[in-house]
Amino acid sequence: MSRKIFVWLLAIFLVATVSFAEAQQSRKIPRIGYVSGGADPDSAQVEAFRQGLRDLGYIEGENVVVEFRSAEGKLDRISGLVAELVQLKVDLFVVTFLTAIRAAKQATKTIPIVMLSNADPVASGLVDSLARPGGNITGLSTLDRELSGKRVELFKEAVPAISRVGVLWVNAPGPLISFKEYETAARALKIPLQSLEVRGPKPDFEGAFQAAAKGRVSALITISNSLINRYLKQIPELAIKNRLPSMYEGGDWVEAGGLMSYSANDLENARRAAYYVDRILKGTKPADLPVERPTKFEFIINLKTAKQIGVTIPPNVLMRADRVIR
Repeated sequence: MSRKIFVWLLAIFLVATVSFAEAQQSRKIPRIGYVSGGADPDSAQVEAFRQGLRDLGYIEGENVVVEFRSAEGKLDRISGLVAELVQLKVDLFVVTFLTAIRAAKQATKTIPIVMLSNADPVASGLVDSLARPGGNITGLSTLDRELSGKRVELFKEAVPAISRVGVLWVNAPGPLISFKEYETAARALKIPLQSLEVRGPKPDFEGAFQAAAKGRVSALITISNSLINRYLKQIPELAIKNRLPSMYEGGDWVEAGGLMSYSANDLENARRAAYYVDRILKGTKPADLPVERPTKFEFIINLKTAKQIGVTIPPNVLMRADRVIR
């Protein structure tokens, strides 16, 4: 009788062991394809995203894998990087700029895409609406292009002597939209605008600043995109060298030596993207997740740079700054 009980218990044990092993094999670790235009895996934005994942209980290598790919500022590489991640059968994409979002949308209609975009996703044809995106794309849109007018206004208040503004931008779809927004804003304030267009993959910034001097440009606005963001230190240094007050579309530029910026908090947005990843991995469809817009914006001024270029920021403008670098 005891032998029968032993055999019976052994059979139960073996069945349980096999079932457990099969369950372990079937528990697939989710794989995230993260596509960046110029950032590296250790950049502040990528780290903010990873911190967002950790806050939600995801540990890389244990219960999630992040496949990071960077175009390194070379837009012609984007389609290939997206295709590579599709072949790897990633469970979802996290994509940080317009060209790559479009490439991902073209590559797949089924893999969810979490975007971090500064373009209008409705006007760009990425989603049906912010409230009901439809399709396989959702995420966050800072709508930086809508902030163009506010930046020009703040710039003029901070540096009243501005007479002609040069706009430094790289020829790409997103920056082209932004340049037109700046044109409209400058026209409303009766400020002449000069295009300082550069082209990749090796933009001639020295030539652009020479053109600015020749055109009697008295201030500079830089339009962010994946290529131009790779020159985070060089562009502010050239602006200081040419004694040009400068306005940027992100606080990291001011920390690198730019005069001022007005923008949403990019690191907070990157951290928030992890929330979308979590919801999608738990079964929510992208079409049912509204696209979020930022509600808080930062106005940052670098007084050290102001002193270097001989600019005095009016006290009433300084009081409005969210952060002042001294």
